[in-house]
Amino acid sequence: MPDKLLDIYQKLSAHFGKQNWWPAETQFEVIVGAILTQNTAWRNVEKVIKDLKSSELLTPDGIFRVEDSELTDIIRSAGYYNSKTKKLKAFVRFLYDGYSGSLDLFFDRPKEEIRRELLSLWGIGPETADSILLYAGNKRSFVVDAYTRRIFNRLGVVDENINYDELKKIFEDQIPANLDIYKEFHAVIVMLGKDYCKVRPVCKDCPVREECLWIKKR
Repeated sequence: MPDKLLDIYQKLSAHFGKQNWWPAETQFEVIVGAILTQNTAWRNVEKVIKDLKSSELLTPDGIFRVEDSELTDIIRSAGYYNSKTKKLKAFVRFLYDGYSGSLDLFFDRPKEEIRRELLSLWGIGPETADSILLYAGNKRSFVVDAYTRRIFNRLGVVDENINYDELKKIFEDQIPANLDIYKEFHAVIVMLGKDYCKVRPVCKDCPVREECLWIKKR
């Protein structure tokens, strides 16, 4: 299977090109984006990020000090704005209480310890925690999303009911321990899921159609 995963990665990379994820200027921007993108399209998050920057709030101190009502108004277009306000506030309170507001201190620890703390925070699940670890903390923690499960089930690699940690472990055990591959593999999986391997798939020009068990069974 390691060869199969690498083969898929190489074909996706050749098709989509280098993605250079995560599109952000700072570690904190990645964290905010990872929280805001829950249950919404990235285009909505981009607008909110731009508005937070223009309001000079896209820093731990900015989110810490801004009134909840003002933050809610700014992030409204990202959807679920009341709960996302609470999530952002919960993260920065945690950061100030435990690490004096310093992301350097927060990330200067083993990834397993950081992940446990992230998962203990209200509103941060495994996908968000791993996105923060990988793209903000530059820690090798593979990100699994709905696209990953759908694609690799259709390819015949995993069962459709595999849980998050099991699927994450398959990737981490079988692909090279290379930070760039971790980032780019997740990014091109998202591209494949968005453009081809949709709920109603567009198989004709899919770059991995030759490996797809789902197509062969049709």
